Parts: sequence; C-alpha cells; structure tokens
Amino acid sequence: MKIGIVNYNMGNLASVQNGFKKIGIDATIESDAQKLKNYDKLILPGVGAFGDAIEHLKQFDLIEALEEFKKSGRYMLGICLGMQLLMEKSYEFGENKGLGFIKGEVIPFDTNKFDKPLKVPHMGWNRVFTKEHPLFDGLDDMHYLYFVHSYHVKLQNKDNEIGSTVYGYGFSSAIAHENVLGIQPHPEKSHNNGLKILENFSKL
Repeated sequence: MKIGIVNYNMGNLASVQNGFKKIGIDATIESDAQKLKNYDKLILPGVGAFGDAIEHLKQFDLIEALEEFKKSGRYMLGICLGMQLLMEKSYEFGENKGLGFIKGEVIPFDTNKFDKPLKVPHMGWNRVFTKEHPLFDGLDDMHYLYFVHSYHVKLQNKDNEIGSTVYGYGFSSAIAHENVLGIQPHPEKSHNNGLKILENFSKL
C-alpha cells in the first residue's frame, strides 16, 4: 500500500505523515506531479486560502495529475482546505475555480444568521454526525473531531454528504463521490477518532 501526501506548499504535511506513522503506515510526501500515478491512494491536505492553494497546485503542475488520478478510480481524500479544493468554486477573497471533482461551492459562515454573531474561524472540537460509509467504520455515528476553518462546503447534491456538523447551523463536514472523499476537520489532530479515519481510508 503506497499512500502519497500531495505537497504544494499549503499543508501541514508532517502532521498528516505522523498520523499515518502512528497506525503503522509510511506515507510519502510527494510534490512531483509525474509520480502521483505511482501511489495507490492520495491525501490532499491544505491550510490557508483557497485561491492561493489553486495557484500553488498550478505552479506544481498538479491539477492535471490529480484529474488523471481521479479518473483511475483510486481513492483520494481531501482534508480541511484540501476538501474544499475538490469543489467547483469558492468565494474566499473573491471567486476562485476549484478542481470540480464534486459539485458544489465553498462559502463563508453566515455570521449574522442569529442574534449572537458566530465567531469565525470555527475552531476546536465538534461533533460529526455521519452516514454509513467505510471511512467511518468502527466509529459511532456521532463523534468529535478537531476543526479550524472559516468557510464551509455547500453541496449541489446532498447525496454526496456523508457527515455533517452543527456550528450555529448545519453544514457538510464530510463528503464523497465515487473515489473522491473529503473531510473538513483534521483527522491527524483528532486523536483516536481521527487515526481510525486514516486507518479506514488506507483500507478502502
């Protein structure tokens, strides 16, 4: 089993790599677009702004390589910003086109939806209410994971939602379409629950 962690200078790569090490898997940090096809599975991490991340993917010639990997039917998992990049577009600092692997968009939290404005970023431990999916095997259908984000996914097709979270209001916190998966919280920072998710991903 060869798992690659896509390096485009926008992610907490070492934390993800260490998460896999804790479950006995040597994941490789990879920035060479030509080598992505050599992996069985890919992790697309991400921390920072959506537009910057897309530009970095372009600079590393990774967009076409990710598209080809998706077409191969092998599994990829986007984490945090990496999940948001899977969408068609984002409204973070203007409108930016995403990878378009799953239909939908990335929008800011509606901080004025309630009498008391929501604080952003949404940071800390929160529950994820999950549907039945192999990514969550062995976990309760509601469990706590660690979040840090100011924008969230709005899916075009709710059938692509495999997990949801409430922060003021409900939003999609885990998504899936065929071989493309995404999770908004950080499994690598979520102790045993998160490590179980990484382990489950490795077994897909």
